[in-house]
Amino acid sequence: MRTNPSFALDDRAEIRRLIEQNPWVTLVSNTSTGLVASHYPVILDANAPADEIVIVSHVGRPDERLHELGQHEVLVVVQGPHGYISPGWYDANPAVPTWNFISAHLHGMPEILSDAENLEVLGTLVDHFEDRMPEPRRMNGTLANAEYSARISAGTVGFRLTVARFEAKSKLSQNRPAETVERIIHELADGDTYYRQPALAAEMRRVHDATAVQGETPEVPRA
Repeated sequence: MRTNPSFALDDRAEIRRLIEQNPWVTLVSNTSTGLVASHYPVILDANAPADEIVIVSHVGRPDERLHELGQHEVLVVVQGPHGYISPGWYDANPAVPTWNFISAHLHGMPEILSDAENLEVLGTLVDHFEDRMPEPRRMNGTLANAEYSARISAGTVGFRLTVARFEAKSKLSQNRPAETVERIIHELADGDTYYRQPALAAEMRRVHDATAVQGETPEVPRA
């Protein structure tokens, strides 16, 4: 990921928040036979030390062989809200379009979980998403569920990834004047266009409001 100090995101709390709100990630491995990519949901490990970013999940067999999981470092790509930004939302001056986004690249060596740990992680993963349902379905709510879950879990391989390093970017028009930012947010939230992205508008509002409270002046990026 190209670095730019004006858009750099290095706050670990913000990275955790990005993962929590965007749990569907891309897992990339540089294997002995070439690049392999898969897509899975992840959650933060609630038992991890406060100063670390640790995620847990699973892959379906035979992805663990395709990725050579546990044999080398992997890259996990987390993609937050993103969307097209038209120069027509700026002003009358010549300008080019751009794309606003939030993204993080997480690097680390995955730890393969035992069968018991994998089953526990699967249950936690299901609970994490089912908790929002009016009648949550649990993996281990009954004996029948537990027996079924044990059979299903055999087709998966669980892993824990402690993030050794990360690169992240939050490109949300920090290099634009406040009035331009307001126009962009309006178009993304309420504009009558194909490019409406309310989630991106909300994220821009959150970040720019926080910057205004801190009294910071955005730095204009240099090429």
